[in-house]
Amino acid sequence: MLRNVAAVLLDGVNPFELGVVCEVFGIDRSDDGLPVYDFAVASAEGPAVRTSTGFTLQTEHGPERLETADLITVPAGASYAAREFPPEMLDALRRAVDRGARVLSVCSGVFVLAAAGLLEGRRAAVHWKHAEELSRRYPHLTVEPDVLYVDEDPVITSAGTAAGIDACLHLVRKEQGPEVANRIARRMVVPPHRDGGQAQYIERPLPEPGGDSVAGVLVWMEQHLDEEVTVEQLAARALMSPRTFARRFQQETGTTPYRWILRQRVLLAQHLLERTDETVDAIAGRTGFGNAAALRHHFVRAVGTTPQSYRRAFRGPEAA
Repeated sequence: MLRNVAAVLLDGVNPFELGVVCEVFGIDRSDDGLPVYDFAVASAEGPAVRTSTGFTLQTEHGPERLETADLITVPAGASYAAREFPPEMLDALRRAVDRGARVLSVCSGVFVLAAAGLLEGRRAAVHWKHAEELSRRYPHLTVEPDVLYVDEDPVITSAGTAAGIDACLHLVRKEQGPEVANRIARRMVVPPHRDGGQAQYIERPLPEPGGDSVAGVLVWMEQHLDEEVTVEQLAARALMSPRTFARRFQQETGTTPYRWILRQRVLLAQHLLERTDETVDAIAGRTGFGNAAALRHHFVRAVGTTPQSYRRAFRGPEAA
């Protein structure tokens, strides 16, 4: 369950990374019918913690607050890659994992998890700037330098700064479903889901239209997911050569037209499975996969489960 969340602070904590976890888990959005988390900020180094930008935070809780948390988040901070950490905090993190809680780091907060021994034999994400140092100091973990986050449940690590948003929303999506994650993201005015490398697939990658942008084509593609199109046809719609279009598309979305439209089709299938009673065959037709077998193949690769299992997970057994 994801109900009780704590952010643990050290001297030098970065305000933005702390703000990320406060924004996702610390805001009361019950007026939107969204979950309210029992959220607290706890200091591991006394009641007054100095931030990386020079102001001081006063906290009510110490390390004891970590003992009841379902999720402990560790925001980044200045010099975390080179400093020592309080042994009692590292012990608390280890105990949390032992009793079944999760831990989540944002950017250089990963060095705290590594120091606690929670990343032995695991993969981890970190800001590309710290990837070499993390690998050097902790050779028994595998650094994934090109991803926004890595979920090695119960340990989740994320790359630099805003990648913490992706990791937090991923966990919300995993525990409480896409609808909750999407609505929180909408309130935050951020993409609900980015998956893959640091260029990541974006759920609604529609940049503002410009004179030489592919934004208009993206809008058209999203409205015609059930149609088969070629790069040449898309390029003609954008008034570009196929080579120029493919290059511009990669620059603006971080992926290829084929992968982008495949991801959008899977996302639409998820939406229809969650909110309608349409058959899998009908959904396959609406999403451009053509038949249930093709939909199942791509859905399993992208989501890790079958369409039927996905529907049961988010609508109950009676929806199968």
